[in-house]
Amino acid sequence: MSRLKLNTAEPAAYNAMLGLEKYMAGSILSPKHKELIKIRASQINGCAFCIDMHTRDARKLGETEQRIYALNAWRDTNFFDEQEQAILALTEEVTLIAGKHVSNETYDRAASVLGEKYLAQVLMAIIIINAWNRIGITTELMPELQK
Repeated sequence: MSRLKLNTAEPAAYNAMLGLEKYMAGSILSPKHKELIKIRASQINGCAFCIDMHTRDARKLGETEQRIYALNAWRDTNFFDEQEQAILALTEEVTLIAGKHVSNETYDRAASVLGEKYLAQVLMAIIIINAWNRIGITTELMPELQK
């Protein structure tokens, strides 16, 4: 049995999600930061559709293959700057929030490095991709093999 397509089964809900994407498009977050958030959360959640989409989008923005490949082990490299490290740590803790919540250490570091407005928009980007991951996984969206 195939799973529903949210955009046809409940267009108002799908359009609300697109409204959040429109908000993010107008945010001050750098495009690369947005894609790092989307890729890392999607890796944690296991959303193949979103991993495929956002790694391709990141490459179009000039992100390197090396950094994309190392993203799930970012702590073990020197490939990511201080802002990116704070963003990735926050992305992981928000995505895995049921496990131990967001630590004061991670939150305070992100707030210190990013500032209030940027932090707020990073948080929204994390929340939005987690929602998309749950939609993609539940409805079994599948990426197409690129030839």
